[in-house]
Amino acid sequence: MAAARHLRSGLSLLRARLAATEPVAAAQGSRGFASQVAKPTGKQIKVPEALYGGTGNYASALFLTAAKANVLDKVESEINTIVEASKKSPLFSQFIKDLSVPKETRVKAITEVFAEAGFSDVTKNFLAVLADNGRLKYIERIAERFVDLTMAHKGEVKVVVRTVIPIPEKEEKELKETLLHILGKNKTILVEQKIDHSIMGGLVIEFGQKVFDMSIKTRAKQMEMFLRQPLEF
Repeated sequence: MAAARHLRSGLSLLRARLAATEPVAAAQGSRGFASQVAKPTGKQIKVPEALYGGTGNYASALFLTAAKANVLDKVESEINTIVEASKKSPLFSQFIKDLSVPKETRVKAITEVFAEAGFSDVTKNFLAVLADNGRLKYIERIAERFVDLTMAHKGEVKVVVRTVIPIPEKEEKELKETLLHILGKNKTILVEQKIDHSIMGGLVIEFGQKVFDMSIKTRAKQMEMFLRQPLEF
């Protein structure tokens, strides 16, 4: 009962904080979670949000190529499959990270393996480019950034919520409605719940570059700091 009460209290505090920063959040949301990208047609295809750095450039290039070929969902599934394979297979993981393997061998092996697996030409060609440039070891980070682009393209926002108990259906619906009010009604909120007993109660919400910490642990630290301050008469 106490945990549920703290959770409801955290949701109320979240609404208050978001309301106080609504103009800023709305402006940042339009940049961070771009939804103005229409379904790509011809030369109108654009990357839904700017990514920087080497992995960002590769992810953006893959997005544009997959969008033009109208295979975004398939490529996303294939890229995620490769990441999972690298996590489960030590041999495959070592292969993609070992730059001592001759470039020609890497490209040939990658091309043959994923051709046999029935992967799309977009994914196969992309992996061949990574192998040729010695960038296969960054596939996990590239995949993460590629998924960020596909989610932004579809107007989806992933929200990670950490609590000490599972969020009841009513509270989860309330949370989604609160976030939609700030981010825009045309968004799709995808909630990922994580149980974290270290926060002691309340909740911590993360989406994009934002973190709203309404945990009991953080409130207790704030109270401790307040009580340590010297009294003024």
